Amino acid sequence: MNFGRTIELLRTSLNAPLPGAAAHDMLAPRPRAEWPAGFRQQDLRHAAGLLLVFPKDGAAHIVLTERAHSLERHRGQVSMPGGALEPGESVEQAALREAHEEIGLDTTAVQALGALTPIDIPVSGFRLHPIVAAMDATPSLQPAQGEVARILETPVEALLDPRTLGRRSVVREGRAIEIPSFLGAGVEIWGATAMVLAEFLVLLGWRGPKPERAR
Repeated sequence: MNFGRTIELLRTSLNAPLPGAAAHDMLAPRPRAEWPAGFRQQDLRHAAGLLLVFPKDGAAHIVLTERAHSLERHRGQVSMPGGALEPGESVEQAALREAHEEIGLDTTAVQALGALTPIDIPVSGFRLHPIVAAMDATPSLQPAQGEVARILETPVEALLDPRTLGRRSVVREGRAIEIPSFLGAGVEIWGATAMVLAEFLVLLGWRGPKPERAR
């Protein structure tokens, strides 16, 4: 998708009511994870993630990261640059700071476009606040050692392609879970990151996975 057209659509869509949970549900695992028994809302932690859009050969791309395999949580998974808010930080400030720390992003060249709908991640106790931002040139990036295994410059057009979608089944704690995902470049994007991308893509006209035929 053309970079200029992508930014135009995002500016318009981010200033209108967001699709929110309806979009998240398209790529949500089934059944959805729930907060553990006894979880207190006052223990909820807030995190921010940066969904950076940039041009490469005229086409819109986004930055994703493959998390280091040595990390305690979400090791090896694909995510946006991001992390927990520090005291006194806004969501936007945290997203930019984390992107600078994790991928060496020059945040002075970045313009925030707006926020997507927050997503709760019960497994880690966080509420993730995604921030969409843009820059006018391909960024020069460097993965933070020990945090980021590699940086993925992902074409938006590839995510919009229905052939990118996949689905697998796993069994956890004796329960079968269906996991929809985006597949490409040797990685699988699932969970909260896939749900964030679902809302992002709906803003660009994506209709989501085709309904499964009744058996």
